[in-house]
Amino acid sequence: MKSDKKELLITHLFDAPPAVVFRAWTDPEQLKHWYAPDGCTIDFKAIDVTPGGRFHSCIHDPVHGECWIIGTYLDVLPPEKLVFTMVLSDENGRTASSLEAGKSENWPAEILTTVTFEPIGGQTKATIHQTVSEEEARKTGAYQSWVKMFNKLNLTLRSEIY
Repeated sequence: MKSDKKELLITHLFDAPPAVVFRAWTDPEQLKHWYAPDGCTIDFKAIDVTPGGRFHSCIHDPVHGECWIIGTYLDVLPPEKLVFTMVLSDENGRTASSLEAGKSENWPAEILTTVTFEPIGGQTKATIHQTVSEEEARKTGAYQSWVKMFNKLNLTLRSEIY
């Protein structure tokens, strides 16, 4: 059943060309530096950024504990687009309900994430769309975390020579 609620959509302008920003989204070593909310870290048990490839990650939050996610890359079109699923799981990769994972009962069992990368001069406009209501994402802090992670990525890209 389709919801009438507005889904999460965030656009951010990065100070790097699309190939560099795309690589930051697909290189596990780069992801470790920015793909976690402030004060948190991320580890990957597995990551294969190819069509049909899977990932299994854990965000370690000193306040809220661990958040395990599994997912599958559906589209990997460098440097234009990434599409992947995100499913709450446990450490062994078994799916978990939102309540079992410490989330709101309104948090979806699976989220489809689409990220597009558009060149704007020497910069990149990245747009993320997720199939979770923006209201729920704001209430849980997920929306704010994306904005902070994008800011962290932009600072990282500015400090690196590409």
